Amino acid sequence: MRGFSRRFGRFSASFTATEATVIADLVDQVRQLLAGRRAESGADPLARITGMNLAPSTQPRDPALVRLLPNFSADDPELSAALRTLREPDVIEMKDSAAVALLDSLPRGGGSVHLDEQVAQAWVSAINDVRLAIGVRLNITDDEYEGPSGLDPSGDEMAIFATYRWLSAVQDSLVSAMIG
Repeated sequence: MRGFSRRFGRFSASFTATEATVIADLVDQVRQLLAGRRAESGADPLARITGMNLAPSTQPRDPALVRLLPNFSADDPELSAALRTLREPDVIEMKDSAAVALLDSLPRGGGSVHLDEQVAQAWVSAINDVRLAIGVRLNITDDEYEGPSGLDPSGDEMAIFATYRWLSAVQDSLVSAMIG
């Protein structure tokens, strides 16, 4: 990847075909995870009758979804449940829209991207969602995490960690270009 740079109000970077495929696959996986949560609300008969898109009031069971869709109130479980029911569909829709914007602007065969401010914000959001989901799976709790220790350097967990670090660099490159 050639890091992001700012030119004429646009943010540009280049990705190899492999890099573009990795980003697209991971963003699609997060979309599927969120779609599964959205599907839970479709089982509500009242939602089908009224057309209201209400989410379940309970926190998701999947730890990655818990990280992507945290409680709205840490101090008041009843308030959090009520807000989750009303607001979670909107949060999922915003995350999905950001993912779609990234996917629509990503050259699948590799190449250059040229993002305006709005699409660049979507990239930051979608990449962050992927990083959050991977971070949960790897038990990453802070930015100082050095990686899994005592594992085979060529093993799956190390490869996932390397992908996490690379996505962090992509995101950091874009954020730096946006504020610089």
